[in-house]
Amino acid sequence: MLKKLALFGAIALTAFATTLAPASARTLDEVISSGTIRVGVNPTLPPLGKFDEKNQIVGFDVDFATEIAKMLGVKLEVVQVGSPDRIPFVVSGKIDFVMGAMTRNPERAKVIDFTVPAHTEVLGILTTEGQEYKEWKEMDKPEVTFVQVRGSTPVKFIEENLKNAKVTLLDNYPDAVRALAQGRGTAMIDVMDFMGEHMEKHRNTKWKIVETPVDVYYCGLGVAKNSTGLKDWLNVAVFEMHRRGKTAEMWKKWFGMDMIEPVQVSPYF
Repeated sequence: MLKKLALFGAIALTAFATTLAPASARTLDEVISSGTIRVGVNPTLPPLGKFDEKNQIVGFDVDFATEIAKMLGVKLEVVQVGSPDRIPFVVSGKIDFVMGAMTRNPERAKVIDFTVPAHTEVLGILTTEGQEYKEWKEMDKPEVTFVQVRGSTPVKFIEENLKNAKVTLLDNYPDAVRALAQGRGTAMIDVMDFMGEHMEKHRNTKWKIVETPVDVYYCGLGVAKNSTGLKDWLNVAVFEMHRRGKTAEMWKKWFGMDMIEPVQVSPYF
């Protein structure tokens, strides 16, 4: 979700936008008349979306979309999507909006529209108490060892921006977080919001998230270009959920901690 769109990806998205008629997307009135709103959720991004023991998709995205449907007065239909097909599903009208860490960026915005942010994702640094670092640029030192998951996006970031630091590569997140808990590394760079469940397994470790993030990503609901009425209503609904603390409540339930960089709500949100 954090990987930047490559050039061929941008070309593919733009080409896709020109080959599908956006008129196939439903209007707000059509959604209300049908009695059902269809949301795309990726079940491979826990705790945003995952399969439960009954093989049903659950998670923050489902709870969030359920509240949206309740506010609109319709039923919710959850449609399973993956990273490659989520935008095509929106454009073709198979779903009314899509979730799943939909980071807003200019390339995607050529193809679909975005609502105001539903949540953020913080690319940050996880370490332990006793480490006095306040920002990532201070960690470009030989005595710093990053423990990272092999093949993850932050590995390249470290190679390009923290060339003096050492890197230990492990195969998965549980192993990487365990290594930090055992003192076998200094820190890890990744999306901090998704680290809660791993940190919770090492409760005796005094964890620390470096106060200055590497970057903050804003994730909205993705809607079709011609669904202006639906997008406008969703903007109001998302605002209300933030204002009432509903989003924060759901986030704490699924992530086990508060949103690190809460979305700032204002009347012009």
